[in-house]
Amino acid sequence: MKSADEQILRTTKEIVVKFIEMGRLSPSNIHESFRDIYATVQESVKQNRSETVPSDDDKK
Repeated sequence: MKSADEQILRTTKEIVVKFIEMGRLSPSNIHESFRDIYATVQESVKQNRSETVPSDDDKK
């Protein structure tokens, strides 16, 4: 299985490519948008992990 960081990067890339294809994002300002999209995806993944991973207290 690929690392979470690799999956986040790949997902961000796919989102950016779709936005460019749809005309919602210009390749000239991709560096700004890429950072924002990456941070959003990363935050979502981390939030989801904390909600789905049982804590030690849940195992008792």
